[in-house]
Amino acid sequence: MNLDFFGERLKSVRKSKRLTQLALAQRLAISKGTVSAYEQGLSYPSLSTLVEICSILDTSADYLLGISDDLSFKMGGLTAEQTDSVLQFIALIEHANSLVNDQHQH
Repeated sequence: MNLDFFGERLKSVRKSKRLTQLALAQRLAISKGTVSAYEQGLSYPSLSTLVEICSILDTSADYLLGISDDLSFKMGGLTAEQTDSVLQFIALIEHANSLVNDQHQH
């Protein structure tokens, strides 16, 4: 199983919720260093901690684990037009990443 997505997605969802690593760590009753390790892909949470992360960040484990690309969190306060802009930006980043990955594989 490839968990490369986890750290990046955890960090981006955490930031979208305007939470610092410390604030998330305090809500999870873990250290800031542990949250940092999760985001860097150095370690992964237990299943119970993952469930708690999903609850706090209002997102799905499928999204964090890279099983689904569906953004399942609410982009609070954004208009439909703003949400579309965010999703278009994400699509551009994913496209750029796939081009970079293709170049590295050849």
